[in-house]
Amino acid sequence: MNKIENSLNAPLAPKVSRFTESCRLFKNNRLSILGLITFIIFFFIAVTGLFLTSGNDPVFDPARIRLHEKLRPPMSRPNPGTLKTSEIPPFGIYFMGTDELGRDLFARMLQGAWVSLTVGFVAVGISVIVGIFMGGIAGYFGQKHIRFDQIIITCILFSGGALFFMGARHSGVKLLIIGHACLFFFIIFEVVWRKKAIPGWIRILRKNAISIDTLIMRIVDIMLCFPGFFLILTVIALLPASIYNIMIVIGLTSWMGTTRFVRADFLSLREQDFVTAARALGVSNFRIIFRHMMPNAITPVLISATIGVATAILTEVGLSFLGFGVPPPHATWGNILSNGKNYIFDAPWLTFIPGTAILTVVLSFNLFGEGLREILNPKLRDRY
Repeated sequence: MNKIENSLNAPLAPKVSRFTESCRLFKNNRLSILGLITFIIFFFIAVTGLFLTSGNDPVFDPARIRLHEKLRPPMSRPNPGTLKTSEIPPFGIYFMGTDELGRDLFARMLQGAWVSLTVGFVAVGISVIVGIFMGGIAGYFGQKHIRFDQIIITCILFSGGALFFMGARHSGVKLLIIGHACLFFFIIFEVVWRKKAIPGWIRILRKNAISIDTLIMRIVDIMLCFPGFFLILTVIALLPASIYNIMIVIGLTSWMGTTRFVRADFLSLREQDFVTAARALGVSNFRIIFRHMMPNAITPVLISATIGVATAILTEVGLSFLGFGVPPPHATWGNILSNGKNYIFDAPWLTFIPGTAILTVVLSFNLFGEGLREILNPKLRDRY
């Protein structure tokens, strides 16, 4: 009898954590595993290439010119009679051949791998941070309104700061002083005129102008109206050539998708019972957002970030191909591909090798991101 009661009281199935279940589903998705393995190999190659191609005396020197050895095919050996001892490549072989200046293509591909990895992850990191911030505000505080006086003060301060950093410091300082004076005036007004009759023009300035959600989403709509690549191309053309500028510009022009994902999840989560209970207990808004709501809204952000790395790498490759990317002496897969297009018949490896590398890496990120999307989405789990 006891055995029967114990069997009835026992759980019908062993308790499995969400992480364990996700790992099991991920193992059944072979394309995602292939993408993850390819990414790990790419990451290892990029980190190794950073150490092998940097420093005063690198193992593989991507900038060393050997004009007598130009356009050598892959797996060819150098001619010791025309080279100094320091100019002979490691292992005495050109693994991927040489370019039009006799530079070792294998060394340049190693250096380009680290540049592509850095640009991809840093740009996506910036876009995710901005997207989470903007989407969280739109989703959690979206019903609140912004007054006319707040809009005016913000515009004055923003214009002053922009003029100051663009070189017109005299006009910028004037606007900054005016903006801070207006801010100080309205702070004093809150204290002095709290119990007195408010003048009519003050009452107009203190009216609600637009909700926070509407303002942020209209900014998103405006950003989406511009073709992304051409917007990046325009900004890069106006700024000094630098790898840091490229990463920042790509990140600041690709946050709209993350904002929409976070906002949509926050709109549904803020009405849930656990959020209402947290407010009733006096939990701060900051803790509610980042401790209770963000973990439930992070899934689409991770998927978007994974696929966004591939997009950022392609954007950097496109900029480098057009000559607006990372400046010399850094080698990137985009400028290697751009230099090789002039020798596509004489030295096809200058085009095929970087092109194949770009295709493989971008495809691996897309496959891995698609696998995450299918596994973390409960509606698609039955497929596995």
